[in-house]
Amino acid sequence: MYLKLLRAFLIVAGSLAVGIGIVGIFVPLLPTTPFLLLAAACYIKSSPSLYKWLITNKYFGNYIKNYREGKGIPVKIRTYTIVFLWLTICISAIFVNCLYARIFLLLVAIGVTIHVSTIKTLK
Repeated sequence: MYLKLLRAFLIVAGSLAVGIGIVGIFVPLLPTTPFLLLAAACYIKSSPSLYKWLITNKYFGNYIKNYREGKGIPVKIRTYTIVFLWLTICISAIFVNCLYARIFLLLVAIGVTIHVSTIKTLK
């Protein structure tokens, strides 16, 4: 009984992590790879078929594979990430009336840009 409940919990948790990872593809401040790695960890313990689906998926599999192998990210993805990051931050700053919030958004954007820029480039 306990193992069936644990298996169901891990499948639900993994599926939620995949969902958040999908959102992270489109929202620059939300990381994709950690959530997909969490989903992979949940699936490998609960459902070999879901794990296989995730790591062989043409959209998500490369995130996990490239991370596990330490290959880095493609230049195209790095460019998209930084452009969408700054676009999102600028739009957010327009709607925020607090100077401190705008400064915080700017600092977050700078920090994320530095982090993304220092990740190894996938060739």
